[in-house]
Order: sequence, then structure tokens, then C-alpha cells
Amino acid sequence: MKPVKVGICGLGTVGGGTFNVLKRNAEEISRRAGRNIVVESIGARRVNPDCDTWGTHITGDIFEIATNPEIDIVVELIGGYDTALKLVMTAIENGKHVVTANKALIAVHGNEIFEAAQKKNVMVAFEASVAGGIPVIKAIREGLSGNKINWLAGIINGTGNFILTEMRDKGRDFADVLAEAQALGYAEADPTFDVEGIDAAHKLTILASIAFGIPLQFDKAYTEGISNITAEDVQYAEELGYRIKHLGISRRTEAGIELRVHPTMIPEKALLANVHGVMNAVLVDGDAVGQTMYYGAGAGAEPTASAVVADIVDVVRTLTADRDNRVPHLAFQPGSLSALPILPVDAIVSGYYLRLTVNEKPGVLAKVASILSEAEISIDAIVQKETHQQQVPIIILTQDVEEKRMNAAIAQIEALADVNEPVTRIRVEHL
Repeated sequence: MKPVKVGICGLGTVGGGTFNVLKRNAEEISRRAGRNIVVESIGARRVNPDCDTWGTHITGDIFEIATNPEIDIVVELIGGYDTALKLVMTAIENGKHVVTANKALIAVHGNEIFEAAQKKNVMVAFEASVAGGIPVIKAIREGLSGNKINWLAGIINGTGNFILTEMRDKGRDFADVLAEAQALGYAEADPTFDVEGIDAAHKLTILASIAFGIPLQFDKAYTEGISNITAEDVQYAEELGYRIKHLGISRRTEAGIELRVHPTMIPEKALLANVHGVMNAVLVDGDAVGQTMYYGAGAGAEPTASAVVADIVDVVRTLTADRDNRVPHLAFQPGSLSALPILPVDAIVSGYYLRLTVNEKPGVLAKVASILSEAEISIDAIVQKETHQQQVPIIILTQDVEEKRMNAAIAQIEALADVNEPVTRIRVEHL
């Protein structure tokens, strides 16, 4: 049978890993796919010294790959938005199937990409866009297709998880660990996407769409970073039996879908609480199966290449299938996506950790408790730390409450004359 010809666009970390895995495991991959898969051409501005590309055509023009009539599958690994979108749409227009690891592209432009692919009867595969080598998209889209998904939560950015792990294990502060993460290559020179939750929100948008059968709506995701988490907050959480993780959470409610990324306190024995370092994990709750967790390397050359190559194999297996019998891009048939709204963050319900810095005076705690009581916010625990300073920290854990009510209560607390700094607030989940 005629081999399937692949064109790889981008020969950086993931592109190089993909080329090497395809070459090294060619026989095994062929046995799985039922046909030989060959790299016909590579589009890259520079060669990768870790790749032996001798004998493979290389061009500096990636659009040559998208229009080459000999190529069946275009693998987009250049990243970013504009050029990547133009490349993918050009490939689709020319009847090419597409494999991509670009979470930003799918989260922001996925709806239009999938619509174009449907019209041209081609596939767009994107397993590597979420959690690197962990096959979580395939698990939710296919393995859990008999379930009504209730919620999912995940550690889907390794940089943030590394930082919080180091802060907990060694008592270090955020800035110190971030500098080490940058030195180790875990964080970019501009770490905003990682530490402020944007990268995780891209991935969560994709997971939520597949889990709940809704269009991709990245612009409605709530994001909050970890740069304001202090070593003291991490320590207090430990003393209360919790750990702080930077989670992406999406939950189905009667009112709509929650779609949020933020620091979260979870019980220290919870599965996600014990995911350390740069590792990723996604916990999914289905009505039939209960909870299942998917754990592994969320980044890196070959872990991500593992997912890219698996997508190539999937595309090859279905080349002769009628499009109506293929697995839909977003798990649900295109005409049956739900119009459930994405909820604003002030409509979510959770518990809260509050840290206040107050003057050491009688009656301050009573005033704070009175405000919470009047707002009908129940308190699980209060800890007033003993110090020999004029200002003391007060730690409060609350029961579940709608965020809108908590916001109003915090505003009243911050208005008290003896409360000296903005209240630190971390949401609490019992996953």
C-alpha cells in the first residue's frame, strides 16, 4: 500500500522530537498504522542538531509544505497564532489533514479551523495540545464517551507546579523559584503565560469543550496566576492539612459551565495534591466511571512527540473512512454542540482561605467574624498567629459560598480601620 507522506513544519524541540520518534520507531508505527509513514519534507528556518535529516527535503518556506501535492498530512509545530493559523487554513484548503500541538491556536481559533476541516472532509488532530504526552483528550473524547462528565480539574502547566512544589518543599519564595525555573529552561524569559494561568486556560478551554460538548470559548475563561502566593500561604495551608496547586477547573452546573484557572487549596491527601515538580495530571469525574486520573510528562521533546505521532497514526487509520464515521473533533457531532453558557467567576461556589494582616487590638477578629456572619458565610476554622509585632496574621477557612457574596464580604473587611493590607483569598476545593 502507498505510504502516507508527512510534512513537518517546525523543527524545534517538539518538531525535532517528532521527526526522531517517527524515524526511530518507523517499523513499530507502520505495524500499528497499517501503512508506512514517511517524512516527505520539513519546513524550518534552521536545522536541529539533534536530528539526522540527511536525505529529507528541507525548505525555509513552511507554506510550501501546505501546498505540496505529494503531502497527505501537515504537522504544525511552529506555535503562535497568526502564521500558524494561516498555515493550517492553507493546508486544509489544499485538502491536507493537519496534526498540531498548538494549544493557543486550537483554544482561540479551533471553531473556525474545525468548520473549515469539516467542509473539506479532512481531519485536524490535536492531542499534543494538552498535557504533552498524556493522552487525556483521547481518553475523554473516546474512552469516556459513555459518561456524562460532571467536572474535571487538572495541573496542566508544569512550570507553575514546579514553582509551588519548591515553595512547599523548601520554604522558598516565588521570585527565587521562578528564577531557577528560568535557568533550568522550565520557564520562558517572559513567564507570563505560565505563571499567570494563560497557558493552562488554553488547555482547559479545549478539555472543557470536549468534556461538555460546547464550542471553544477561551475568551470567557477566568485566569488568575500564582505570582501573589507567598511562602507563608504555602506554610499555613500545610498546617491546615491542605496544599496549594495551580488548577484548571471546569464543572457542569444547572446554570452553566465553570471555566477557571487559579491557585487552589486542596486536601493534602487528594490525588492532585501529590503531583509534584513539572509533572501534569488531569482528574475527570464521570457519572458512570467515577473519578479517573491521567498523569505524566506535560512537556518535553519526546513526551509531546509521543502524542503528535499518535495523532498521525490515528489520521492514517481513518484516511479511508467516511467523515461521518470519524471521531468528531470536539467529541460531539458538530451539529449537536450545547449552548450552555460559561459562568462568570462571581457565580461559582467554593470554600475560601482568607489571610488578613490586622493591628494587634482587641475586637478586630470579632468585627471580621460579624461581617462574615451577616453575609451568611460559615467559618470552618480561624487561626490567629502569635507574634510579637504590632500587626498579626489571621487565617480563616470558610465553607462553600457563592463568590459574589464573598467579594462583598471581603470589601467590607478591607474597609475596617485595623485591616492593613488587601485580603489574600485562595479558593478551596475538595476534589
